[in-house]
Amino acid sequence: MHLPDPIGLIESLERAAARIVIVSTGGGSAAIAHLVSTPGASGVVLEAAVPYARAAVDRLLGGPQETYCSSRAARRLAMAAWQRARALGAAPEQAVGIAVAASLRTRQPKRGEHRVFVALQTLRATTVASLVLEKGARSRGDEEELAAALLLECLASVPQGSAPAALLQGRLRPGEKVAIERTAAPEPWQALLAGARSAVLAAGTEASPAGDQLIFPGSFDPLHDGHRLMARIAEEIAERPLAYELSIANVDKPSLDYQEIEARAAQFGGQTLWLTQAATFIEKLAIFPASTFVMGADTFV
Repeated sequence: MHLPDPIGLIESLERAAARIVIVSTGGGSAAIAHLVSTPGASGVVLEAAVPYARAAVDRLLGGPQETYCSSRAARRLAMAAWQRARALGAAPEQAVGIAVAASLRTRQPKRGEHRVFVALQTLRATTVASLVLEKGARSRGDEEELAAALLLECLASVPQGSAPAALLQGRLRPGEKVAIERTAAPEPWQALLAGARSAVLAAGTEASPAGDQLIFPGSFDPLHDGHRLMARIAEEIAERPLAYELSIANVDKPSLDYQEIEARAAQFGGQTLWLTQAATFIEKLAIFPASTFVMGADTFV
C-alpha cells in the first residue's frame, strides 16, 4: 500500500503536541491501522472509530442525517471527533478531530459519483478536502487507498497550522482534483469553542453580553420569512431593537463547526447575532439575565 510515511507523520504531530481522534465511516479506514501500528502513535492518537452502519453514524451525530457522504456530514463527524479529543483530556489547542465520509466502488454499480470528503477540525479552523473520482477507473482497494492517503495528507498539515496543499500529487487521473475549503475562525469564535467565553458576537468583534435585552434564539437553519416576521412583531411590541442568538452547542449533537457558523451568520447581514454555548433556555438566561426572549408557540409549549 502506497501511503505517506507514518513514522515522519507521527513524529511531526508529536512535536506539535497534537492529540487526535479519527472517525472513518468505512472509506479510508486503512489510515487508522497505518498510524496506530507506528511506534509513538499512542502519544498522538487518542482514539479511532469506524461507525460503518448508518445507525452507528446516527448515534454519533445525534440523529439521522440528510446525507451520509457530504462536506456537512464529514464536518459534523470531525467536530464530534474534536469534542471527543477534548473529553479524553486534550487541551483545546492540542485537540484535532479528523473524519472521512466516502462513497466508493461496491459490488453493484452506483448511480451517483464516487467521492471522498475529509474534514479536519482544530481550534483554529475547519477544513474540508473533497475529491470526485473517475467512475470505474479503479478497484475498490485502489479507491480505499486514495481515501486513506487523503486523510493522512490532511493530517500532515496540522503542525503547520495552514490549509493542506498539493494533495495526492501524481495519483490523480485527468479531470480529478482535490478541492479545499477552509474557514479560519476569529479569536472570539475560538474562545467560544474552547469554553473560555459563554457568548461572543458573530461579527468577531469584542463585546460582553448584557441583561435586559430582546433576544431571539434559534438554530436558523435556515433563517426564513417566518423568523423575520416574528422579529418585526416582537420589536413593535417591545419598542426596541432585537438581537438574534445562535447556540453552537446542542444537547445531543456535535457543536457547529466554523464553516457552518459562517454560513448561518451570513444570513443576518448587519443585524446583531450572538453566538453562545447555551443549548438550553436556563443557560441562555444565565448569559442574558432579565432579558425578554422571543419564541414561537411550539417552543413555548
